[in-house]
Amino acid sequence: MSDDALLVIAVAGVAALLLLILKAKVQPFVALVVVSVGVALAAGVPAADVVRTVEEGMGATLGHIATIIALGAMIGRIIELSGGAHAFAHALIDRFGGRHTPLALTVAGFVIGIPVFFEVGLIILMPIAYGVARAARRPLLVYALPMGAAMLTVHAFLPPHPGAVAAVEAIGADQGLVLLMGIPLTAVVVLLGHLMARRLTRRAYPMDPAVHAEVYGDREPGPGGRDSGTTGAGDAAPDLTAPDLTTSVLASSPSAVGDGHGTAVLARPAAVATGIRPPSPGMVLTLIVTPILLILLGTLGQNLLADGSPLRAVLTVLGAPMVALLIDVALCAYFLGVRRGWSRARLAEVMGSALPSVAMVILVAGAGGVFGKVLIAGGVGDAVAGVLERSGLSALALAFVTALALRAALGSTTVALITAAGILTPLLQRAELSTGQLSLVALAMGAGGLAVSHVNDAGYWMFTRLAGLDVPAGLRTWTVLTTAMGLTGFGLTACLWPLV
Repeated sequence: MSDDALLVIAVAGVAALLLLILKAKVQPFVALVVVSVGVALAAGVPAADVVRTVEEGMGATLGHIATIIALGAMIGRIIELSGGAHAFAHALIDRFGGRHTPLALTVAGFVIGIPVFFEVGLIILMPIAYGVARAARRPLLVYALPMGAAMLTVHAFLPPHPGAVAAVEAIGADQGLVLLMGIPLTAVVVLLGHLMARRLTRRAYPMDPAVHAEVYGDREPGPGGRDSGTTGAGDAAPDLTAPDLTTSVLASSPSAVGDGHGTAVLARPAAVATGIRPPSPGMVLTLIVTPILLILLGTLGQNLLADGSPLRAVLTVLGAPMVALLIDVALCAYFLGVRRGWSRARLAEVMGSALPSVAMVILVAGAGGVFGKVLIAGGVGDAVAGVLERSGLSALALAFVTALALRAALGSTTVALITAAGILTPLLQRAELSTGQLSLVALAMGAGGLAVSHVNDAGYWMFTRLAGLDVPAGLRTWTVLTTAMGLTGFGLTACLWPLV
């Protein structure tokens, strides 16, 4: 079959995927499998081999990422229900002081966003933003916008979040190097996003009356975002007792079907609701960074220690992402659960409750692997790779633009990253890039997956509903900020490219 015909099949496949997900409202997992089978048959894959190709694509993808996503979800769930996320956020607010509370919440969003999925992290931290905004008599958006953007940035860039994990594995990058370069890069993007958010929130935006009543009661914020006659956040410690996020507010947020997670847990953490003393912020921070440090040590050991070294062998095992996360699950279970009075039955229940919310994420990731496998098996991937090569764009730019286009079209960061990786894998294999360069390509994809969060993104609706924004205000704030941060992230990867 000619390359032109294969390109038409590729375009038709992506168009069919868009129509099924956006117009027909078909679940992304089903849409990806259906389109994959259709593309395989159209590309000339023998009918007898189609099922085998689908199984191989699913198995090869899930063999790498299913355990990582599940263990990461368990860690986040334990931290969430132990009250650790709230405790850490409050500690940062106390440390930074009232004047710098928006920065404190941004840092909290960045750190808590590493083990906790975006939608769940938003539910955890938004009540704190409500309480601070009410006490300071300042617009909620001042606190919520940089905090939410920080969590979405981590969700797009870093493992163990599903899109990042799937993209890294699909293109053959190294998770340790992705973390080693991605954590400081993401931190810079988040800090710059905080500064951008300060400019975006200088003007007032209309606020939904129901959310306004949740945050401020009957009193309107005064000029400049403060209520005249009340104490500002910079004058006294704010009352952080936040109003409940009522069922009516949360129910108005569309389900995060696109990524398949985040809507199963909309209640306030049990530890907070029942008055159990939460864990110390230092303990929470230690447990969050432990798997990251183990993975980084494994990467450093493989690159710095000689073959056959016993220390290298030990670090390689401990630094495998699955092993590092498994160790951290055990530590979280003990220090945040058993040591604080959880029974074994309660602990098993908490860990098990993390799995339903990520089951669809895992299946979507596997279906994305099927799509990539079909593209390669039918020769479509090589045809697309040839066109992309002739475009004159670098692999880094192609990764960013492809992920950005799919993100804008599909809405889901996870689906966009998985699909982009499947499309670009043949090109990257032919480009013979180093592991460091492939890791930067994965981060460039993350930058594309961060940008252009708009009305087809469940995360957009969740943030704007909880922040009380209408559609125009959401586009002028949330969409503009995520796009600017995505472009910033790509710019940083381009700056790092000559160094790897």
